[in-house]
Amino acid sequence: MTLAIDRIHHVAYRCRDARETVEWYGRMLNMGFVLAIAEDRVPSTKQPDPYMHVFLDAGGGNVLAFFELPTKPPMGRDPNTPDWVQHIAFRVRDRATLLEYKAHLEAHGVEVLGVIDHGAFHSIYFFDPNGHRLELACPDPEEQNMLRRLDEVKWKMLEDWSQTRRAPPHAAFLHERELKS
Repeated sequence: MTLAIDRIHHVAYRCRDARETVEWYGRMLNMGFVLAIAEDRVPSTKQPDPYMHVFLDAGGGNVLAFFELPTKPPMGRDPNTPDWVQHIAFRVRDRATLLEYKAHLEAHGVEVLGVIDHGAFHSIYFFDPNGHRLELACPDPEEQNMLRRLDEVKWKMLEDWSQTRRAPPHAAFLHERELKS
């Protein structure tokens, strides 16, 4: 027997309002509404706790899900984790698509940060109505070369980080374009 993960089945987050979330993701990111499950009892724990669980098509067989939990205190964030750390990143085809999304989001009043050049890919960042940070990323023309170079240094970088907790220079090449600008 060979153990192997096939793919992510779904990733679930909390939302304030299931309808608002489904409509926002449909309107802003063109995600289809796949299904909804509402129950008064949690299947895994048997606790009485009503919830609405909605599932959205994030493309390529990926599913993004949300829970609305009306009996729980309002959502919060980990106060010790910066907003930029916890986010959901979606890949888009190319830079033209990324720029089209940026214009679409801004036209609908969504504040967008970027385009940010990460070397291997370019990204924009924004928040959904629940306060979840989202990223749309497109490949850089040098993506394959950059990923190959990153692959070559990943274990050394991880080892150096583990020993010092300081950023080693192994991937400084990702920002060479910034330095030339």
